[in-house]
Parts: sequence; C-alpha cells; structure tokens
Amino acid sequence: MTTAPAHPGSTTTPKPKAVVRVGDRVFSAASVISGGLILVVLALVAAFLVWQSIPAFSAKVGELPNQAANFWDYVGPLVFGTVWSALLALVMAVPLSIGIALFISHFAPRRIAPVLGYVIDLLAAVPSVVYGLWGIVVLARFVQPFYSFLNEYLGWFPLFSGQISGTGRTILTASIVLAVMAIPIMTAVMREIFLQAPTLNEEAALALGATRWEMIRLSVLPFAKSGIVSAIMLGLGRALGETMAIALVLSVSTNVTFQLLTSLNPSTIAANIALQFAEASGTALNALIASGLILFVITLVINTLARYIVRKRVS
Repeated sequence: MTTAPAHPGSTTTPKPKAVVRVGDRVFSAASVISGGLILVVLALVAAFLVWQSIPAFSAKVGELPNQAANFWDYVGPLVFGTVWSALLALVMAVPLSIGIALFISHFAPRRIAPVLGYVIDLLAAVPSVVYGLWGIVVLARFVQPFYSFLNEYLGWFPLFSGQISGTGRTILTASIVLAVMAIPIMTAVMREIFLQAPTLNEEAALALGATRWEMIRLSVLPFAKSGIVSAIMLGLGRALGETMAIALVLSVSTNVTFQLLTSLNPSTIAANIALQFAEASGTALNALIASGLILFVITLVINTLARYIVRKRVS
C-alpha cells in the first residue's frame, strides 16, 4: 500500500507525525510545574524575610538584643562566627573527603569498597542533635588536653593564644563537629565523580609507566575538578546552615576573635536563631528574621559562585 503524494505532481512522501503519548505530556507538565514552584517558593521566602526584616534595619539603640547600637553591630559577630566556623570545617573536611573518596574508588578492594561507601553514607543519616551530644560528651573532653598542649607550646601563634576553655567547648570543637557532618555528602559526590573518570585514560597512564598516584594526579583529578568544587560547595552549605550541633557545642559570646581555644566564641546565625527565637518578641524577633535574611543572602551568593566556577571549569 502506497501513500498518496502531498501535492499533485510531487514525488516526496510526507513525514509521519511524531506520536506524543499521554505519559510524556504529564511528565513534561509536572516538570515545568515543579521547577516553577521552586522559584515561587524561593521568591515568597525572600519576600517574607525582607518584609519582616525592615523594622530591624531601622531599630534604635536599646531595641535590639545585646544592646547593639544598630542591626549591623548585632549581626556582624554572627556573620563572622558563621563564616569562620564553616571555613575551619572545610579546611579539615576537604582533604579527608578527597582521601576517603579516592581510597574507596581506586585503592580499596572491590569487595570492601561498597561496604565502606555504605558506612560513609550512613553518617549523613545521623541527626544533628546526636552530633551535638557527641561533641559535648566525647569530643570536647577528648580534645581538652590537646588544646592545653597547643596553648602551652604554640601560644605565641595568634590562633592558639589566650585563656583556653576549661570545658573544650570552643569554636575549634564546633568546627570539628561540622567537618564530621560535612564529610559524608562531600565524600559521596567525590566518589561518584572519581568513578566516572575515563578508564582508557587511567589504563593509558599505567601502561606508560605511571604509578597509581601519578595516574590519579594526571587522569582522575583533572577530570573531577568541577565535581570536587561542587562537593566542596555542598559541604560549605551544610556547615553554614547547621543549627543544633553548634547550639549544643559552642559556648557563645558576642566577641569577634580568631582565637580557637578560648571560651569567648562568636555564635553563628543559625544557632543564635535556634537559641533566641522562643523568647524573642517585637524588634528582637525582627532582628532574628533579619539575620536569617543575611544567611539566606550568604548561601545564595555561595551557590551562585559555585555555579560560576563549575561552569567555567567545564567550558
């Protein structure tokens, strides 16, 4: 059976129309609606934060917590504590995450590697409260003698100077807890990226006489640069937004200091909101919401920067 030509005198056969199934239409519509809903929710959250923060920005002396002269004097130490603790956590977590991911993907025996990956992934399921209790009961007591050693022999260095805390509840202890909490997600992302490295490149490097480390340095790490950056940014977001663990571990104050071993530690925005929200009212409540807006902006800027870095490295 032949198909009639589309026009008289034409010898070309018309192309059959693509069949669009109902399931495809439903999936496409659901995807568009879900993506748009995320943007709408994000815009509503931003609008709520801005609207509720206006009284805090114009507050006078005595209306804000801690007798701050203005909102920026109030939120400044919190921003410093948030960024400082997160950066300290990254300094400890990034090398460990890269090492664990490389060991699981390229060094561990094939029978053991899945088990190790499963154990690391389980750490992400531990609640923040459990990490906080572990930090108070176990970690703070364990690191206290080490802090005394650092202060005695390295007290000339500004980070280890000052009067050390007798309880071990310092910004360094809180950062160690944050590092432990960020390691699972960073390791999971890096492990998957390392496993996707081209096998032919790895085998070619080994065939040319490269050692295992040289093969990883020349073939795996360059391929995984964008993935490593993405994992680091995810870990940074985890550290910036952590609440309960910091609230339990950190002995807070309003000081801005780089000293790691003292009991006068700047708090973080998230922990301060968790500790003060139940008793706040009036302008103090608006100040807490405004500090949440600052954390929202910081997270948004970091995610935008991460997207830019990843896109630049991929291109």
